[in-house]
Amino acid sequence: MNPYLRVKPEVAAALAAGIPVVALESTIISHGMPWPDNKKTALACEDVIRRKGAVPATVAVIDGVLCVGLESDELDRIAQDPHDVVKTSRRDLPYVLSQKKTGALTVAGTMVACAIAGIRIFATGGIGGVHRGWEQSLDVSADLDEFARTSVCVVAAGAKAILDLPATLEYLETKGVPVVGYGVSELPAFYTRSSGLPVDCNLPDADAVAKFLRAKWDLGLEGGVLVANPVPKAFEYDKAAIDAAIASALSDMNRQNVKGKDQTPFLLKRIGELTGGKSLETNIALVKNNCAVAADIAVALARLGR
Repeated sequence: MNPYLRVKPEVAAALAAGIPVVALESTIISHGMPWPDNKKTALACEDVIRRKGAVPATVAVIDGVLCVGLESDELDRIAQDPHDVVKTSRRDLPYVLSQKKTGALTVAGTMVACAIAGIRIFATGGIGGVHRGWEQSLDVSADLDEFARTSVCVVAAGAKAILDLPATLEYLETKGVPVVGYGVSELPAFYTRSSGLPVDCNLPDADAVAKFLRAKWDLGLEGGVLVANPVPKAFEYDKAAIDAAIASALSDMNRQNVKGKDQTPFLLKRIGELTGGKSLETNIALVKNNCAVAADIAVALARLGR
């Protein structure tokens, strides 16, 4: 028994029975979207996963306990009052747990939780990566190193478009992390379907991805996989418009001297303001789509057996 870990009974039963489970991060709820859109989206994501035949497991730290699967009141705590919720990556977990804080987990933090609980598939919006201006700041998300060490498949619409995407791909290549296009040959750019940057391979469906994962992990090749799944065409944002919003938001961020882990929440909020909420609509659509694909992959992986 791990005193810091609590797995929701529904999730524990599914894992024990070999029923597919899909993990969901909580930073997207606390720091990625405003209330009440964040809670509505969180519940909608869980519903998408259930309808696909898998069990959802939203992950957060509640009062010093790493909770794999949240109750309704716990989800409310994460969604309604983010000022008291610590944005929690790998390095932050010992502090948040030992001091009995409440924390929303990043991609890296969620991957750690998945490894502890035995979950292989995880859906999110976009991963962190190499920040623009990294040459001076050396600002690289812990998400990327987590991919190199933790054997979890993450379904995302690429890396967040506010980042240096070519440098992010180069970093993942250096770490030996496969970037798999889900029916596409180019890395999605979060709000848009294409970045002009090639992925490592293009796999057509969930069965092909499941076989890829099984081959990698059965060979003993530890580490994660990024499945890059583009936003649905109907919700793709105009590239010129979103590039202009990102440039303006970055300018505001630099002028206000926002640093470190506050950058991404600031930029997402500011881009939402600059686009009149339209970027949020795109964000919600791509997250739901990623949940559907992640559930399909989890179901296909379960069919292959443990």
